[in-house]
Amino acid sequence: MVILKKIKASTLMETLVASVLIVVVFMIASMILNNLFSKTVKSNIRNIESYVTELEYLYVNDRIQLPYYDEFNTWDIHIAKDVEGNITVVNFEAENIKTQQNYSKQIIENK
Repeated sequence: MVILKKIKASTLMETLVASVLIVVVFMIASMILNNLFSKTVKSNIRNIESYVTELEYLYVNDRIQLPYYDEFNTWDIHIAKDVEGNITVVNFEAENIKTQQNYSKQIIENK
């Protein structure tokens, strides 16, 4: 005949407390990850960088006239030329309308 050993078990209250703690930890972790991903998506400027690089290419090959104003998705783009002595500086500036984020790039040319 087989003798059954008594197995220690947890009470219902201990199981509920452990389950609640696990759920709370997962909720906090998911909120942190959501915050990180949303900031990453909002701060993504790859599209505007590639568009400004395309505009730079067009400027270098004399395809656009300065001053230049354009809109790209939610970005306002301004290109202007400043002449200081024998150095010409071309400023590419983009501002996001929704997030007020700025992106700028400069080209320095010698005459």
